[in-house]
Amino acid sequence: MEFVDVVVIGAGQAGLSAAYGLRRAGLQPGTGFVVLDGEAGPGGAWRHRWPTLRVDGAHRISGLPGVPFEPADPTLPAAQVVPAYFDAYERRFDLRVRRPVRVGAVRDAAPDLLVETDSDTWRARALINATGTWTRPFRPRYPDAERFRGRQLHTVEYRGPEEFTGLRLVVVGGGTSAVQLLMEIAPFAAATTWVTRRPPEFHEGPFGDGLGRAAVARVEERVRAGLPPQSVVDVTGLALTSEVRAAQASGVLHRLPMFERITPDGVAWADGTSVPADVILWATGWRAALGHLAPLRLRGVGGGIAVDGTRVRSDPRIHLVGYGPSASTIGANRAGQAAAREVVTLLRSPAAVA
Repeated sequence: MEFVDVVVIGAGQAGLSAAYGLRRAGLQPGTGFVVLDGEAGPGGAWRHRWPTLRVDGAHRISGLPGVPFEPADPTLPAAQVVPAYFDAYERRFDLRVRRPVRVGAVRDAAPDLLVETDSDTWRARALINATGTWTRPFRPRYPDAERFRGRQLHTVEYRGPEEFTGLRLVVVGGGTSAVQLLMEIAPFAAATTWVTRRPPEFHEGPFGDGLGRAAVARVEERVRAGLPPQSVVDVTGLALTSEVRAAQASGVLHRLPMFERITPDGVAWADGTSVPADVILWATGWRAALGHLAPLRLRGVGGGIAVDGTRVRSDPRIHLVGYGPSASTIGANRAGQAAAREVVTLLRSPAAVA
């Protein structure tokens, strides 16, 4: 049994931001707080981005608090540059991240929490959960999917466009990843088809602070009510860049409504039309990786966890960062530091001391 004031689970953007906030508040790594990370090295989900995703092509990489993100060569792969930046950050602030550590369950041991891992059990007074979504890719179930003779994969398994050379591809999903991958794969594939549940909404001009605040407010309203977080692209829409305009003009981004079923050789709609396919790529996003919190029974009748800011309403010892409105690099920075401030206040309150 290890004893500590605060356990931070996850060392991605949100987790490192929280650790930075705890460090600035005077808590010491190892005794005041510990950061547990399931990855083999620094970088969080960025370690697994596809090799062709360059820094200058990634969607809004934000620097961690205290150290701006200023890559010398933005044309290098994000999976190389961002983990190196995270590594330097951890060393600069002496955050002493423990990895690889897999958290199996968090249990109530009032007034404390027990964090059970594959190596140790930690007894903590508070928990900041920053596990993100990358380890929980979402792929919807569709009739007869098991009959498909081609290959099915999720974005999380994508490694580059060359493997689709000469193949007929169906991409499912209306988010930024689907658009990026379609544009990248189209020059190699024999044919591409784009399918989404709802018509995509493209917005003109830069995604400014006003749109950002509106998006955060809408997602925050849902999590405050205890509903599952809404997809970010459902709120923000898709940026209409020059590359996107060109893809629209060429027909690559011609969207079709969601098919009714999967056939052995492709996909089919209710009206009898069909498209042949060798590969179905599910760019259908992720869900929050919160299974280890299940013993605490935090989910409400709405299916989500009711959160005020980052604090779980039903248990002020627990904060969720990188969840809901803070599921972006900028949002994670703010949320991580906000959670750290609230946790330190909780630890220093008379009730906590008593």
